[in-house]
Amino acid sequence: IIAFAAVFALTLWGGTASAEFTPKSQYNLSVVVGPQFDWGLGAERFADLVREKTDGQIDIKVFYGGELFKGEQTSEFQLMARGGIDFAFGSTINWSTVLPELNVFSLPFFVGNYERLDRLENSAVGDELFELMEQKGVKPLAWAENGFRQLTNSEREVTTPADVEGLKIRVVGSPIFIDIYRELGADPVSMNWGDAVTAFAQGVVDGQENPAGVLGPVKIWEHHQYGTFWNYLVDPVVVSVSMSLWNEFPPEIQEAVQEAAIEAARWEKAMTRRGLDDGWAVETLEEYGTELEFTDYLAHLREQDMDITVLDESQQEEFREALQPVYDAWIPKIGEDLVDRARSAMAE
Repeated sequence: IIAFAAVFALTLWGGTASAEFTPKSQYNLSVVVGPQFDWGLGAERFADLVREKTDGQIDIKVFYGGELFKGEQTSEFQLMARGGIDFAFGSTINWSTVLPELNVFSLPFFVGNYERLDRLENSAVGDELFELMEQKGVKPLAWAENGFRQLTNSEREVTTPADVEGLKIRVVGSPIFIDIYRELGADPVSMNWGDAVTAFAQGVVDGQENPAGVLGPVKIWEHHQYGTFWNYLVDPVVVSVSMSLWNEFPPEIQEAVQEAAIEAARWEKAMTRRGLDDGWAVETLEEYGTELEFTDYLAHLREQDMDITVLDESQQEEFREALQPVYDAWIPKIGEDLVDRARSAMAE
């Protein structure tokens, strides 16, 4: 039986199924950020791997900076579901407006570290989130990530909830972010990333929150003196394909695309975690032979004369307690059972 299956698979690759499948001359891939960010580099790596693993049958062009959804970050998922976008490295934050369950990653000070994140993504809850995406027309292939989000600002060091009060903070267009910063007494300003850097330069806002991998390419130190590493929430990224397109692919193409997604996601995760984990990230990048400008994000930011504060567990707990009203408001929207199961999965 095994031998027959192998022969059958080879037949599919070189025979009727492949002959009947006529790929488009080019497919598109959406990513919010530019090619200089880890997230954008991961998207390009995925496109290259797909091209390689399909012998050039599937040629993907990466469209950076939200070009395919014209800056409306939260519309990306719907465009994929309708087939207007073929592939994406999509943020769970942007997709949470369609799938509120994805806000489980945005509960403040809930996930907290990479070990708990990995447990959650690889749990039954992670599988369930993927199934929900499929039901709405998007085929998830692998978990990648933008990373744990940190705070920077031009005004003062932030170590307590009182320090956030009064700051005007740029946030993404997701309602839970607005609620978090309002609860802390800040003035959250929702704007697309394309407008945010200009706002920093003009002093329109005092600060912003983003993962370490975003801070370097935009030279955040030119605008903000202070950085608070507090891992207050995390932004997983989903390597994905439109379900309608996925169903058009013959099995051997699906297998190749899936393999490319897993490999690209592993590499991209390592890029985002440099110097922020237990050493796995740098070891993995060495395994791939990746040449790096630096291997430690914290050290890199400090070398630019930023004042970086890393909050300990007791300081994070103070923020968590201050944000209990956000939990009370959002757990019912996410699903109390899902949140409970996520908490259990992370504790295992």
